[in-house]
Amino acid sequence: MGFQVMSMSDAAASRVKAIVENSGAEAKGIRVGIKKGGCAGMEYTIDLVREPNGKDDLIERDGASVWIDPAAVLYLLGTEMDFETTTLRSGFTFHNPNQTSACGCGESVELKAADLAELARKRETETA
Repeated sequence: MGFQVMSMSDAAASRVKAIVENSGAEAKGIRVGIKKGGCAGMEYTIDLVREPNGKDDLIERDGASVWIDPAAVLYLLGTEMDFETTTLRSGFTFHNPNQTSACGCGESVELKAADLAELARKRETETA
């Protein structure tokens, strides 16, 4: 059984499907990555996918496809992607166990690489 890099909530899957449906026939899904930037050091990136990259990890839920940039995998392991709408904003959110801090505005984060040994121990415990 393979290990899924991250998961997405029902709300995130629904929003991804809506984005794809409104982006034309060539749209396949979205791609999640990270880049250096913002006051906390890193920012999540989301781009429309028209031509999937064979090196990206793919997660799917209820017909929604999300590709994950290989350079971001170690920072996104165990993350749940959600979509939230509040009075002031709407957008994707990331519940990331590898996040060590965030800036005050919530637009940038500080991330550490996932501890692969710890993830393996947790997986062994869950399957035992």
